[in-house]
Amino acid sequence: MIPAFLARRNHGSFLNDTDAESRVGPVIVPRGEHNVSRANISPNALKVLYRLKSAGFDAFLVGGSVRDLLLDRHPKDFDVVTNADPDQIQALFRNCRLIGRRFRLAHVRFGRDIVEVATFRAAGALPDDDDRAHSDSGRILRDNVYGTIGEDVWRRDFTVNALYYNITDFSIWDYVGGVGDVRARTLRLIGDPEKRYREDPVRMLRALRFAAKLDFMLAPETAAPIPSLGKLLNDVPPARLFDELLKLFQSGHAVRSFDLLLEHDLLRYLFRDTQAELETADREKIVAFIRRGLANTDQRVREDKPITPMFLYALFLWFPIRALARRLESEGWNDGQAMLEASQRIVATQQTAFPRRFSSPMKELLTMQWRFGHRHGARAARLLEHKRFRAAYDFLALRASCGDVDQATLDWWTELTSLPPDEQSKRLNLNRARRRRRGGRRRGGRATEINDVVV
Repeated sequence: MIPAFLARRNHGSFLNDTDAESRVGPVIVPRGEHNVSRANISPNALKVLYRLKSAGFDAFLVGGSVRDLLLDRHPKDFDVVTNADPDQIQALFRNCRLIGRRFRLAHVRFGRDIVEVATFRAAGALPDDDDRAHSDSGRILRDNVYGTIGEDVWRRDFTVNALYYNITDFSIWDYVGGVGDVRARTLRLIGDPEKRYREDPVRMLRALRFAAKLDFMLAPETAAPIPSLGKLLNDVPPARLFDELLKLFQSGHAVRSFDLLLEHDLLRYLFRDTQAELETADREKIVAFIRRGLANTDQRVREDKPITPMFLYALFLWFPIRALARRLESEGWNDGQAMLEASQRIVATQQTAFPRRFSSPMKELLTMQWRFGHRHGARAARLLEHKRFRAAYDFLALRASCGDVDQATLDWWTELTSLPPDEQSKRLNLNRARRRRRGGRRRGGRATEINDVVV
């Protein structure tokens, strides 16, 4: 439980202050007034902190780990910040690797565990400084201007992520009222919100992600500009959007993240085709379908079961793919080929990167859905033996739970999977089908089975 010390900041003035000379120093919260204990800090992070301190450098634990420890959570990552520059950090740790061009960082490795160490960065730089660069829209492209802790705090995103734990005396340094915002369960952006979102549009997604993860409310001034600035996400590299998408939906708070994306009108910049379907008469049905699928993902995260982006994309793209497939069918495509073609077209237009190792099996999973309507003969048998049958069946079950497919279809396949192989053959009328094929020419049908198509 967080002690009830007072928030000693006026959020309405100092947080928007851009004059470095007028900024006040930190409120220092002594060890006796907070609940952060070294017993809950990674031993490897402590090693890094103590070695930096012993070498005469300032060393602080910073960011989400301090926030989570104040909330009595158990952080997975512990980030360190120091006045040592990257080369000095590397000289202290033989197990150190310098990474990054946009932000130069040190990774200190302890087996599989990595402690990230950053140098204090300055909040401002001269226009012609080669170490800092912005795009025309204001997005930061490069930022390697080093400074002091008093400057570093102002380039962090949210007040609750700008708390510094000092290894020297185990105090917490709070420049921006972050401790008070942790207590109030409020997510507040540091600085002018519109300027900060323009510097890095992904901050809008991060705001919603942290609000979902922590069950915090967005401060009004933090939330207000988001709908009008969402279009800035169109300029973010697709790979970065993909990474943020996984954090939004595969960290155990997917349902809440989805609700916030809808509330602040940002879903369209991640799944444009899905947003278009949400603007039809089927909106409630689609929202219920996605929320139920995401609830299943959240449950699997809680149970430490495997999850995959394949299912996530299938969940969001099912309705736009099916809508396009139906239009293709009206143009003369057969149903299986229409579904495959629709999957390929929709995947190719995604704003986020969608690696082939996920997109290819997703296409298979979705194109298998129409085949559940065939309950007899070799087609049904091949579907039952398909390597992705279980995933396709689970997706069918999700569809049935939301009324997107006849429950009788799901029940039939559920019963079939419970039968022994001999009984399955009888149920599928395989023997009769084989005799018919031996006795004469096969009847005309689709030119190509879905298993014959390279997906």
